[in-house]
Amino acid sequence: MKNKELFGYGFLLLIVYLIGFQINIMDIDAAQYASISREMLDSGNFLQVFDQGKDYLDKPPFLFWISALSMKFFGITNFAYRLPSFLFALLAVFSTYRFSKLYYEQKAAVLAALILATSQGFFLMNHDVRTDTILMGSVAFSIWQLACWFQQKKIQNLIWGCIGIAIGMMTKGPIAIIVPVLAFGSQLMLTKDFKSIFKWQYLLGILIIAILLLPMSMGLYQQFDLHPEKIVNDKSHVSGIRFFYWTQSFGRITGESVWNNNANIFFLIQNMMWSFLPWIIIFLLAFINKTTSILRNRLKLDSNSEIISYAGFLLTYLALGMSKYQLPHYIFVAFPFAAIITANYINEKINDLKSNTLLKRLSSFHFIIFTLLWLVLIALLGFTFKSIPPVMAIAAGILYVGFVFVYVKKRQSKWQVVYLGLYTTIGLNFFLNLSFYPALLEFQAGSNAGTWIASHHIPVNKVSAYQYETWRSLNFYANGIVYHKDSVDKFQSGEFVITTKNKVSDFDSLHKPYQILYTGNDFKITRLSLNFLNPETREKQLSKFVLLKIK
Repeated sequence: MKNKELFGYGFLLLIVYLIGFQINIMDIDAAQYASISREMLDSGNFLQVFDQGKDYLDKPPFLFWISALSMKFFGITNFAYRLPSFLFALLAVFSTYRFSKLYYEQKAAVLAALILATSQGFFLMNHDVRTDTILMGSVAFSIWQLACWFQQKKIQNLIWGCIGIAIGMMTKGPIAIIVPVLAFGSQLMLTKDFKSIFKWQYLLGILIIAILLLPMSMGLYQQFDLHPEKIVNDKSHVSGIRFFYWTQSFGRITGESVWNNNANIFFLIQNMMWSFLPWIIIFLLAFINKTTSILRNRLKLDSNSEIISYAGFLLTYLALGMSKYQLPHYIFVAFPFAAIITANYINEKINDLKSNTLLKRLSSFHFIIFTLLWLVLIALLGFTFKSIPPVMAIAAGILYVGFVFVYVKKRQSKWQVVYLGLYTTIGLNFFLNLSFYPALLEFQAGSNAGTWIASHHIPVNKVSAYQYETWRSLNFYANGIVYHKDSVDKFQSGEFVITTKNKVSDFDSLHKPYQILYTGNDFKITRLSLNFLNPETREKQLSKFVLLKIK
């Protein structure tokens, strides 16, 4: 691939990411974290975390810290919440590139960065922002810096690597140190570099990490350990420090954690079938090929071999797969490893004349799969939401024709399979971010009601919910906390009420006039169904909410 082509794909990727900034924040997790960040900024208390005024003990505070600071400078906006995580996403891409350059050719390094940046999960995490984006960026950065330290012995690389680990731990707990330990431990053992297993510099690294974790640990101790009377997950005497450093991660394996969805060892790879598109088939081939090669050599590696990415992915996967509670995005921390494995495999096959047939078969298979994805996209744009202009479906159809042209024109190129993947994933996500997601979010009650409240300058302390499950997006977009009242008798004249449409008649008993100011649709948009996507059957899938004012 030529440099100008790589620059072009990078520019298009940046455009797609930035388009995603305008999408409203989705419930549940992303909106909850945004609401907590806004609440933290409002209170000025950065050491203790609260969610709607209640003690929060689930995720470490780093995401909330940097999001709150971003909101302080840029306001309570989609952009402000997403910006810090986006910067860590870019850090993950850059770190993947720089780490790959330490061991592989320039083209393989660039390709690894592109594969990571164009995986479907990566697009998703850049607009549905959770802790995993920062975790991925900080861990990828620490892996790169520690690899530099092992090669060049410069103490600044060790320091930066430990800073990356500390940030990851302040974002999602011990997994941030487990991943590097597993990856580099395997490298040292299999290359028989036993002298590097015990170094005094590790003590310096541990000290750096411990110092950086002090603010978080102090906040946890003050908020929970000093208050054993607090009830957390139906338990008293809960240690916040123990929770973050043990229960939240290892407790899901030992059974101490209350979280359990009975996920099995194959759960994460099943979800990678969509989240690592369009590269998942090649990754599976690359992983099998790497495994076969390692076993064929009886786990014997020379000192120049790189096993960090392979062991990093495999052992991280197994560690996460043993958890009794798993979600699809948990595996995102290992995506940089998967990208490196995939890129190196593609580069090797491109340089191997005997692999022409394999590459052509992969291109043909991907052409069929990607054609189906393009047709699904065109259907989504053309037949689901009236708010999507018809020109979007037409434009997607034109780009599909361009996709066919790329397939035909690049038939003789060994890079054809890469061109098809890049073209498809960038094209699909351009239309999803520009049209489909914004149309979908028209049915998210919280963000729509919150935006309406803020735009009409209604004081949030005058708004309450009545027998209605509100979402955190309501708090974020209304720029305040909407509390609940369980009885109509608790409402006074001049107050505003958000409730379901069938509960409006309850306010007749107040014998006070009320006015319905706003009515909207409510649907849990993260649980898409064919009945919802079908305009003919959608109405039955919706519930209605209202915002009324008691006069």
